[in-house]
Amino acid sequence: MRHYDFAPLYRATVGFDKMADLMDRVLSNDVSTQTYPPYNIEKTADDAYRISIAVAGFSDDDLSVDVKEQALVVSARKAEEDESKTYLHRGIATRAFERRFHLADHVRVTGAVHENGMLHIDLKREIPEALKPRRIEIAKPQSVGVEKDVVDAKAVN
Repeated sequence: MRHYDFAPLYRATVGFDKMADLMDRVLSNDVSTQTYPPYNIEKTADDAYRISIAVAGFSDDDLSVDVKEQALVVSARKAEEDESKTYLHRGIATRAFERRFHLADHVRVTGAVHENGMLHIDLKREIPEALKPRRIEIAKPQSVGVEKDVVDAKAVN
């Protein structure tokens, strides 16, 4: 895979650090990309999203959902294993994991629910009023009998 050097971009731009970091993350995706646990990202409304993560075998106490520096961090650490159990086949993985999702500006986590072996995390994009588009009214000119910029010919001579 090719490696791109973004050093010229950093030297020639100001304020595009997030974009360059995003490109670095996407292009440096190596083969050892984490695949456990499986997850879905769905769009539930125009400005709402849901991340669903398969966390079979974990209890609510084993799971942790944190937001740190524009990143959603979901982690799980299984409590001590019951040594009295003997498994003939163990297909449900309960190994510890940490999964990170980078959040866009103005996206916040509104809640998390753990049910039926799935962890559902709801997100909402809330754009501040100052950044929303707004319509400016165009005022009609006021009609006045004499315009202020017109000079009387008698007063000049």
